[in-house]
Amino acid sequence: MVDDTTRIETVTGDITRQDDLDAVVNAANAQLMPGGGVAGAIHRAAGAELMDACRPLAPISPGQAVVTPAFGMPNRWIIHCLGPRFGIDEPADTLLADCYRNALKLTAQYDIQSVGFPALSTGAFGYPFREAAVVAVQAVEDMLETLSEPPRLIRFVFFSEVDQHAFDDVLRAG
Repeated sequence: MVDDTTRIETVTGDITRQDDLDAVVNAANAQLMPGGGVAGAIHRAAGAELMDACRPLAPISPGQAVVTPAFGMPNRWIIHCLGPRFGIDEPADTLLADCYRNALKLTAQYDIQSVGFPALSTGAFGYPFREAAVVAVQAVEDMLETLSEPPRLIRFVFFSEVDQHAFDDVLRAG
């Protein structure tokens, strides 16, 4: 059973403009450098200081999460997670679940009360969306049962309404 003090919601929007959240999650690459998709958008929004803060933390491995200040973004923190490349990094489901678990552990460590997640590994890393959504929902629900101080709000931020609705279906079924 999910902790009743935590609200889970979904929105369609820009993860770099979630100004009511303490932290957002970056779908990072191993070197924590700017790239395409979410990582590129977050680096552009945060500014050059983010690259400097990331450099000593890299490289990270699939499933790992690290935290930096958010610099020019409206949030306090950015949690950087390296999701698995589907069909390459195995076991992909465990590594993807580790991303969510490790990010939520960091919310407890840094007293982050609200966090926004993108659909990790579903872009350039090729993870099938519905399968990734099932892993994400289960990992988050499992962590909410174990964290003594879970965040009050977990928001999943999607680029498209189609993705949001597909994730909502998994969330309702979970």
